[in-house]
Amino acid sequence: MIHEDIAAFAADLPPGSALAGLDLGTKTIGVAVSDRMRSVATPLETVRRRKFTLDAEVLRAILVGRDIGGVVLGLPRNMDGSEGPRCQSTRAFARNFAALWDGPITFWDERLSTVAAEKALLEADTTRKRRAEVIDHVAASYILQGALDRIRNLGA
Repeated sequence: MIHEDIAAFAADLPPGSALAGLDLGTKTIGVAVSDRMRSVATPLETVRRRKFTLDAEVLRAILVGRDIGGVVLGLPRNMDGSEGPRCQSTRAFARNFAALWDGPITFWDERLSTVAAEKALLEADTTRKRRAEVIDHVAASYILQGALDRIRNLGA
């Protein structure tokens, strides 16, 4: 089920389950996961996009293999908060993926998550090549951590 409201999403989560955060790009999908206590987001991997059915198969394998209870998708809003074509694409991905996976799905405003990830990687003195390899799943961890912090503040 897709939830627009993070509180409804949190209420729908199975107890003690981890969450996954996804940063959907046109060429890659960054994946991050949380611990079962839902306190820390950890970058996991970057999935190279091919076509939806293959991408969904890879993501489902990750979710099932790690006993993930819910998915947080980064929603790429414009800087003024409006939604453009990339948001529509993300929402379409969520609808299609919800047909293949039973867990709850929600969205998290991902504005500046890639900028924050890039800054963190630069501060860690990461090479340009390595930054290109990890930026998407590091950005996914920023998205997921934002949602985890919000859920914790809800008392869920």
